[in-house]
This record gives sequence, structure tokens and C-alpha cells, in this order.
Amino acid sequence: MSTIDQQFIEYIVKSVVGHPDDVVIERIIDEKGVLLTLTVNPEDLGRVIGKRGVTAQSLRTLLRALGTKNDARYNLKIVNNDGQTGATYSSDESAPAEAAVETSTEEPVDNASDYTKKTRKELAELDDLDI
Repeated sequence: MSTIDQQFIEYIVKSVVGHPDDVVIERIIDEKGVLLTLTVNPEDLGRVIGKRGVTAQSLRTLLRALGTKNDARYNLKIVNNDGQTGATYSSDESAPAEAAVETSTEEPVDNASDYTKKTRKELAELDDLDI
């Protein structure tokens, strides 16, 4: 049985993503409050996080408002389940935004796109200029 907080986040996230059937929200209560763990299709991860994390931060703000009403402290953890980087995106209200992303650097990324390679080449050529 899902609670009102799970239903609330599920409704919002399913409205945003392209694969609403893949949205899974798990709820854990601990000494810090209520932790909602959000798992979505890897193709929808960018939509849920948004540019510079704006969408994820908005979800957390809405959860904070719900927590004020229900006298609870909520945290939202967005899980990256694509298997490539093992990254988890989460935040605590007291933590700075830069600390919200944890990434694993076990494996170097070799699959840079053509656009990235071209941009790096252009930047390297600009570094050679004597201005």
C-alpha cells in the first residue's frame, strides 16, 4: 500500500517521463526522516533530474512542503540504474547542491560522441594560438 507522499511524487514523475510504467518509488523511514528512493527508466533520468538539477530540486521543494503539512522530513534519492556509472543523485536539505551528486570513477568513459571529439579538437587548436 503506497502512502500519500509516494502517490504524490509518483503522479508528478509519471507526468514528466516517457516511460511511466517504469517509475518505482520505495519508502524507508529512519532516524533522519522519510527517504523516498526514485527509480526510473534510464532514458528518463535526464528528464527527472533536469538541467543543473532544477527538476529534482523542485521535486524536493514540493516534498518539503508536504513534510511541513505532515510534520515529517523528506529526502528524495534518484537512482541511476543504467549500469554505466553507478551514480546516485540525492540531496539533504542541509547539504550544498554540489554535494548532491555521487559518481563512481572506476571505469573511464571511452564512448565520447563525435560532437565532443570535435569540440575538444577545436579547443586544443585554440590553446595553440598566441594571443
